[in-house]
Amino acid sequence: MLVRFKLNGEDIEAEAEDDERALDFLRRLGMKSVKEGCGEGECGACTIIVNNKNVASCLMLAPELNGTEVWTVEGLSSNGNLDPIQKAFVEVGAIQCGFCTPGMVMSAKALLNRNPHPTEDEIKKGMEGNLCRCTGYFKIIDAIKKAAGEG
Repeated sequence: MLVRFKLNGEDIEAEAEDDERALDFLRRLGMKSVKEGCGEGECGACTIIVNNKNVASCLMLAPELNGTEVWTVEGLSSNGNLDPIQKAFVEVGAIQCGFCTPGMVMSAKALLNRNPHPTEDEIKKGMEGNLCRCTGYFKIIDAIKKAAGEG
């Protein structure tokens, strides 16, 4: 099936199998930030933003991307400048092994798009679908607060 959608601000047309996962499709298109952690929608490593909502790409089929607007980490920086959420993750040290980081960044970006000044409780709720084995989440929360201008 020919899938037409916007990927990181660019119009894309690409062939996808009917049963191909969005995760595999996007990786095939060069979006290496989209990671497979569990393949069951539990860990958040494969999180992308689809039509302004964070989505587990391992649970979505590639044909479902038709007509949507999709963002991955690759599309966040502009003119060599990191997006504020990326910059905050680096500055605060919210990155350990890095495997979960792209999914964390995308969920945080979707949260801040919906709510530019979330409370700490709203941050915790907004990040519920993302698991991290390394950080203990404190620095991730701090990074999101910093990107929101609160930290």
